Amino acid sequence: MSNDSSDLFGALFAAPAVARTVPVLVPMPAPRPYSYAVPEGMAVEPGSVVQVPLGPRQVIGVVWDGGDEDGGVDPKKLRPITRVFDCPPLAKEMRNFIDWVSTYTLSPPGHVARMALRAPAAFDPEPMVEGLRFIGGSPERLTPARAKVLEIASDGISWTRNGLAHAAGVSTSVVDGLIGQGIFETIFLAPPPIVAKPDPGFAAARLEGPQRQAAEDLVAEIRKAEFSVSLIDGVTGSGKTEVYFEAIAETLKQGRQVLILLPEIALTASFLERFQDRFGAKPAEWHSDLAPRTRERVWRQAVTGDVRVVAGARSALFLPFEDLGLIIVDEEHDPAYKQEDRVFYNARDMAVVRGRIGDFPVVLVSATPSVESQVNGQSGRYSTIHLPTRFGDAAMPDLHLVDMRRHAPERGGFLSPVLLRAVGKTVERGQQALLFLNRRGYAPLTLCRVCGHRFQCPQCSSWLVEHRFRGQLQCHQCGHAERTPEACPECGTLDHLVACGPGVERIAEEVERHFPEARTIVLSSDITGGVKRLRLELDAIAKGEADIVIGTQLVAKGHNFPLMTLVGIVDADIGLANGDPRAAERTFQLLSQVTGRAGRTGLKSHGLLQTYQPQHPVMQAIVSGDAAAFYDREITERERAILPPFGRLASIIVSAETRGDAETHARGIRNAAPQVQGIAVLGPAEAPLALVRGRHRFRLLVHGRRNSDMQGFLRAMLAQGPKERGSIHVQLDIDPQSFL
Repeated sequence: MSNDSSDLFGALFAAPAVARTVPVLVPMPAPRPYSYAVPEGMAVEPGSVVQVPLGPRQVIGVVWDGGDEDGGVDPKKLRPITRVFDCPPLAKEMRNFIDWVSTYTLSPPGHVARMALRAPAAFDPEPMVEGLRFIGGSPERLTPARAKVLEIASDGISWTRNGLAHAAGVSTSVVDGLIGQGIFETIFLAPPPIVAKPDPGFAAARLEGPQRQAAEDLVAEIRKAEFSVSLIDGVTGSGKTEVYFEAIAETLKQGRQVLILLPEIALTASFLERFQDRFGAKPAEWHSDLAPRTRERVWRQAVTGDVRVVAGARSALFLPFEDLGLIIVDEEHDPAYKQEDRVFYNARDMAVVRGRIGDFPVVLVSATPSVESQVNGQSGRYSTIHLPTRFGDAAMPDLHLVDMRRHAPERGGFLSPVLLRAVGKTVERGQQALLFLNRRGYAPLTLCRVCGHRFQCPQCSSWLVEHRFRGQLQCHQCGHAERTPEACPECGTLDHLVACGPGVERIAEEVERHFPEARTIVLSSDITGGVKRLRLELDAIAKGEADIVIGTQLVAKGHNFPLMTLVGIVDADIGLANGDPRAAERTFQLLSQVTGRAGRTGLKSHGLLQTYQPQHPVMQAIVSGDAAAFYDREITERERAILPPFGRLASIIVSAETRGDAETHARGIRNAAPQVQGIAVLGPAEAPLALVRGRHRFRLLVHGRRNSDMQGFLRAMLAQGPKERGSIHVQLDIDPQSFL
């Protein structure tokens, strides 16, 4: 037999090539990736987005680092990868970030990866767009409309059919006529970017002395192109946004991408317009209210680098950018950055982690920074840029406390005579007044005057809130709603149900009684019409189309109302009446932010805070403007109690369908706690919200010193404790923000 025939025989009867195996991270609560076989001829690498079989289903996964973790398992016994998607792989930095978040939060890595893979339809390239290109020739009849089309198209640039018609100012039928005569050929174009590329030199920055110096200091930090954290601490209206716009401009000049995190991106249309005024184009948005198709395009164009700037809610932190070079965290103190569902994380803190892993700068921004950020600034971990005055020398509002013990409202009312007089004078001058109450609906409690029956949610340990505009009683924990009855369901008495306490709807009713001619707007997150309606209302206020605004905490989110000269806090004490260790800090931040809505354009402004505790340190700090004294006191108390940032906290919530199961399981976890010096376990005790959505809840709080191995302690305790069974569910929250 010849050598050639021998080679052919060997090729025909040789053993088939052994497929290699790779770990694939799937969006499941497994502790590690699963191993899959790579079919012969398929090319994958760490970060490749793939489709794999999992049980009877096909799921999305990511090829992970670490090689074959099943060692000697025959690849033929493993299920093969079904498909590799045609999109760039997740970068090494992104994979390291997912692993870090998983390890720190003690969450399954698949659940964390799932947040980076939330747009499955974006894993394949966007379809090409049909376009036209001029190939020469003249139409049989040259009309003025056709001449305009040919003039525009003759430069050789390719157009879409609609785009060419729009540019020429003619109907698409004119273009269709030219296509029919062979003047154009059909081609296929790459899909257009979802937003135009921002131009760092589009508009010159309008900065004054302190702002200009702050911008120069920040740009100098950005030019180092290495990890750092800068804290911009400036009073409301001091030009913080314009300062960090210069950091964005410098990053864009370096050819890198930017992420801007905002606590309420869906409501901040004014921010998007300010960005467009500076850079000539809006940033891409990323939040839960976007249409699915829009989210898919933003995801795809972020990973390919076509989108240069994204402004988004906390989930935008998990977008797999091609070359992220800067993260801005605006309103870094805001509790909305804490996610409390499935994977519990604080986007502000994780933004700092992502910057460290990717070796790029992070900028935190706030008029009322968190105590944690203040301590990091004082210790030198963060560089602090302070803006002590408002832009254009606009004065801060003149703040006063209204002692409700001396200036009581009229019977059945909640607004003191002092505040009502101030509102009247403001409206007479043609200016705007804001009345703030951080309580939605009409009243937080409804009861029967005859038998004392209180309306409570059947699924939660919370009262039903009356929403008189909708004629409903609603639970703000689970969403349960029922029609407001005319008679008490307990004793059957008619017309004896009474609303207890005020919500924004009740304040609006009182305002309309005193100022029937005034134009009044109520702003609340449960307003009918959702985000679109809220944006329209905010725009109307900015244009001066309202005299009196009654709102909840969403009015504190950085909005700029030029005619707003009076802010009245209806109940300044509301945030102090709980056991949250951050209660004083959050009250100070919220009230400072709200009163900061007044006088931003230079008009003389006032703030009135109705309180029954005028001597409380928070109230004194706000009216005196001495934020430094408040922070010094708060930091001293935290350090004495070894509370964050000087200590560490973790929360364990055990829930079950019965109270006994929840309590027994929680006690079992407590009894399994290892004896470790410097870490203590408090509880279990019923959570303040002991029943939510029909599930009974018990809480344990783990307290340790700053250098404690909190994660190691928790792993050991949960590993030795009872396992979840039946209806029992355990939630773990590292660095909790909520204590309900």
